[in-house]
Amino acid sequence: MNVGDRIPEILGRDQNGNEIKSSDYRGRKIVLYSYPKANTSGCTAEACSLQAHKAELEAAGYAIIGVSKDKESLQKKFAETQGLEFPLIADTETTLLQALGCWGEKVACGRRTIGTLRTTYLVNEDGVIEKIFSPKEIKTKIHAEQVLDYINKE
Repeated sequence: MNVGDRIPEILGRDQNGNEIKSSDYRGRKIVLYSYPKANTSGCTAEACSLQAHKAELEAAGYAIIGVSKDKESLQKKFAETQGLEFPLIADTETTLLQALGCWGEKVACGRRTIGTLRTTYLVNEDGVIEKIFSPKEIKTKIHAEQVLDYINKE
């Protein structure tokens, strides 16, 4: 997907088995971020950064939604272990990840694999993507600050 595209209506099921739809967020903005694997160092740093700045993001009108290929049970454990208070979509079939365009080839440690490309989408109140942070732009430990810097420059 690109800036100007509308995100899918059905986003998937979160760590608690709840179906998450983009229409549930009409009138609110969304920080929709994809991450490769729950409970890994980079993904934990990114999630914790967003959680630490959740109040500031909410004050700016944003809800946070994470998505990875992990199963609901692993997403639930990740949320509980890290104190994450936002939905983590368990996209085990990679339906949403593929629709967003953040599932594909990547190189890790010189090895080519297919997997989740760490990407963040800022979505407006109508479900339209306004900004995309590419994998090369994202600094996991300070990602929420990157998002807030962008939001505050608007």
